[in-house]
Amino acid sequence: MSASDISTEVLVCSARGCRASAGWSLRWNNPRLHPPERRKTWLACDEHRGSLGDFLAARGFLREVAPLTESPTLEGWTRT
Repeated sequence: MSASDISTEVLVCSARGCRASAGWSLRWNNPRLHPPERRKTWLACDEHRGSLGDFLAARGFLREVAPLTESPTLEGWTRT
């Protein structure tokens, strides 16, 4: 996905069934599968930021949460 694609596409929350616009980037990795520097990204709306973050944190996967505009990369973002 190129930067121009991102600017024209509305990015939606990764929570199941949610179609709200994303405002947050939850960056994570599974240390059993990914090297330490690798980051995967889930997108979250305000309503689901906490529950998605809690899900990742409970498994030890959550590395950082940032406003979507400050996300260093959206490569690999996931919709569920």
